[in-house]
Amino acid sequence: MDFGLNEEQKLVQATVRQMAQEQVRPKAAATDKNHAIPPETLPQLAELGLWGSYIPEEDGGSGLDYLSYILSVEALSAACASTGVLLAAHASLGCDPIHRSGTKEQKAKWLAPLCKGEKIGCFLLTEPGAGSDVASLKTRYLEQDDHYELTGSKQFITNGGYLGTGVVFATSDPSLGHKGISAFILDLKSPGVTLLKNEEKMGIRGSFTSAFALDQVKIPKDQLLGAPHQGFAIAMETLDGGRISISAQALGIAQEALDLALNYSTERQQFGKPIGQFQAIRFKLADMAAALESARLMTYKAAWLKNQHQESAQVSAMAKLLASKAAQFCTDEALQIHGGYGYSAEYPLERLYRDAKITEIYEGTSEIQRIVIAKGLEKG
Repeated sequence: MDFGLNEEQKLVQATVRQMAQEQVRPKAAATDKNHAIPPETLPQLAELGLWGSYIPEEDGGSGLDYLSYILSVEALSAACASTGVLLAAHASLGCDPIHRSGTKEQKAKWLAPLCKGEKIGCFLLTEPGAGSDVASLKTRYLEQDDHYELTGSKQFITNGGYLGTGVVFATSDPSLGHKGISAFILDLKSPGVTLLKNEEKMGIRGSFTSAFALDQVKIPKDQLLGAPHQGFAIAMETLDGGRISISAQALGIAQEALDLALNYSTERQQFGKPIGQFQAIRFKLADMAAALESARLMTYKAAWLKNQHQESAQVSAMAKLLASKAAQFCTDEALQIHGGYGYSAEYPLERLYRDAKITEIYEGTSEIQRIVIAKGLEKG
C-alpha cells in the first residue's frame, strides 16, 4: 500500500501551490470584500490547464489523473476558498457529466471550450423547493418536434453568474419522481434564461451563487445529455465526484487555518513566553492536525478510487463528512487561538471561519452524507 504521491502529482501540487500563494492568496481578502474573483485569475488557471484538468486529452482536457485535480483544488482553496470552488464546480459539476454521458459531438461542441476556460461550467439542479430531495424538482420540460422546452426556476447555482454552459435538470412529469428527470446541456445566454440574482452569502463571497428563471427555454434535441429520464442517475453520479472536490476545498481551508494558528502561536507571547508553549494551545494544534490528516487520507482514497473507476460513493460521502467537519473544527480552534485578533476582519481567520461552513451544506449536507454512508453499510 503506497501513500505517497508520484512525481507528476508532486509537480502539479507544487506548481498550483506556487501560483495560488503568489497570485491568488494576496487577493483573497479583496475577493471576499468585492464579492468577485479577479478576472485575471481565470486565464491564470487556463495557463496551468486546470479548467480541463482530469478530462482526457482527446476530449480537450489536460489528461491529469483525478488525484492531481483534487490536489489542485486543495491548493487553491488554501489560498482562497472562493477560487477553489470556482474550479471545483466547473470541473466536477460542469465538465464531468458531459465527459461521462455526452456524445462525441457534444464533447467537441461543449466540453472542449469548457476545458479551455472559454466557458465556465455549472450544474443547475437545486430549486427553491428541491434541495436534498432532488426527486421533487418542479422544472418541467415538454418535447416538441425538434426541441425541448423548459420552464421553471433554479437556485444556489455555483458559477451561474458567469453565464457559461450549464447542465440543467428537468422533469417530464413531477408525479414520476426521479424517474421523470432528464438532463440537458444549456447555454445560459439562451433566450428565456433570466439571471435573477447572485446571492449575498456569509462565506465564499467571491463565488457566484445564482438564481435563474427559465421561461419556455428552447433546447435543441441534440443537447439532451444521455437518454431520456436518465437525468437522476447522471446527477447522482456527478455529485459523488463533486463531493470529493468539496472535500478538497475543505482540506485547503483547514490547512490554512492550522498554518495560521501554528505561526501565530510561535509569535504571540503571553506570560513571558510564546503561547504555543502552553499545553492548552499545543493540544489544540495536535487535535487540528489529527482531524486534518484523517480527512486528507479519506479524501485521497476517494480520489484514488474514482481514478481507478471503482465504486466510490460511500467513501466520497465519508470524505466530505470528515473534511467539512475538519474545516469547521480547525477554523474554530484557530480563531480561538488568535483570540480577539481572530475575530477581527483585519486577520484572515474570520473569513476562513465563514468559508468553512458551506462545506457542510453544498454537494449534499452532512446529514445526506450520513444517509449515503448508512445505505452503503446496508449493502454490505
